[in-house]
Amino acid sequence: MTRRSMLASAGATLAGGALLLRANVAHARSAPSAPARRPAAPMRKDWLSPGLPGRDYRPVIVPNGTKLPWKIVDGVKVFHMVAEEVEHEFAPGIQANCWGYNGQVHGPTIEVVEGDRVRFYVTNRLPAPTTVHWHGLILPNGMDGVGGLNQKSIAPGETYLYEFTIRQHGTGMYHSHHDEMTQMALGMVGLFIMHPRRPVGPRVDRDFALLMHEWKVEPGARRPDPNEMTDFNLLTFNAKAFPGTEPLVVQQGERVRIRLGNLSAMDHHPIHLHGYHFRVTETDAGPIPASAQWPETTVLVPVGSTRTFEFVADAPGDWAMHCHMTHHLMNQMGHDLPVVIGVNPGGLDAKVRTLLPGYMTMGQTGMGDMAEMGMPVPKNSIPMMGARGKHDVITMGGMFTVVKVRERLTGDGDPGWYDNPPGTLSVAATSEELSRDGIDVNAVPRAEPASPGGKPG
Repeated sequence: MTRRSMLASAGATLAGGALLLRANVAHARSAPSAPARRPAAPMRKDWLSPGLPGRDYRPVIVPNGTKLPWKIVDGVKVFHMVAEEVEHEFAPGIQANCWGYNGQVHGPTIEVVEGDRVRFYVTNRLPAPTTVHWHGLILPNGMDGVGGLNQKSIAPGETYLYEFTIRQHGTGMYHSHHDEMTQMALGMVGLFIMHPRRPVGPRVDRDFALLMHEWKVEPGARRPDPNEMTDFNLLTFNAKAFPGTEPLVVQQGERVRIRLGNLSAMDHHPIHLHGYHFRVTETDAGPIPASAQWPETTVLVPVGSTRTFEFVADAPGDWAMHCHMTHHLMNQMGHDLPVVIGVNPGGLDAKVRTLLPGYMTMGQTGMGDMAEMGMPVPKNSIPMMGARGKHDVITMGGMFTVVKVRERLTGDGDPGWYDNPPGTLSVAATSEELSRDGIDVNAVPRAEPASPGGKPG
């Protein structure tokens, strides 16, 4: 049997041969007299030798993230996932009690190769039942992980076993599929990367993986609110909100792949990269043929989907990458604030300070000034936006990070801020420059009609 036919036959083979086993542990429910198990039917081997990092694939880079370790037992990659409560820091100054896997939120990234046989032991240390759904993966029905439909839910204290062959390549995800609204909102999600057994097309030098999510954490609260449907106030890459996000560090001339997954509760995310045009190369269903790929500067990642894009990093600098929904660039911002832009508070502040010392009317010129005020914030919260950049305060937060492209790298850590070559940095115009080009800063040029007989709007 050829390698291709071995993989193609996995569905029929595994549907009859793979078993979902439940292992009782210390706190498992007891059964007085369980019936004897019927011996499993012989299973025809439909998998390949385990793919190894460095030999069969270039490992992905997961900024702010981790990877799930594995070992090989009789040619099968064996993983152990533990669902448990996790104390997680979204950014310096804000932590919350979440649910995750193996002490991480999001759960560790899983990395495998097409043709691998994989075996996952899932231990439940949560106070509620749970399951794991392998989102976007092609596998036997009994391994799909929907509680009640495909399996019994994993009770607290129990360990279940999932086993299947990886029959595809691309970017998948995993998450709980029991009480999804609660468990996913608390952080029970992760990335599932499947490398091709035989890569085609240009090889990439840097392969980044980012999972997007949204949370509601009230200032002062210690638990994300799983009941929220619209007013999310923390938007994250790999469970971090800016300024807690790590940069994506690249050397000039390298080919870069960025994988984006979205397991937000309600929102799609249009992710925009500055300084580059890229080509969208994959969806969660796999690679897009080269003839069908399209150039973009922004890629929309719907809820429950993944998108992958690639580019050659030929332009050095610190390039912003962020969600282009502007409220997704704020931290813990409420949506019930009054509109005070243009308001002149006059002597109001002085009068209010007699009752509330330190009171200051804010927002009458927008929110940007708040990034530098340094005003105290409630316990376990962070300012709505802002972190010190090289030149000034960066007035963004939330789903924002930086792609740092350098001519030469001495390591994979943060290289610091970019030094702009002379003549390539925007600075205040001099009087000589204004005079040379006939610019009168006290006069506003009249806009010209855009069509015959039209009036400027």
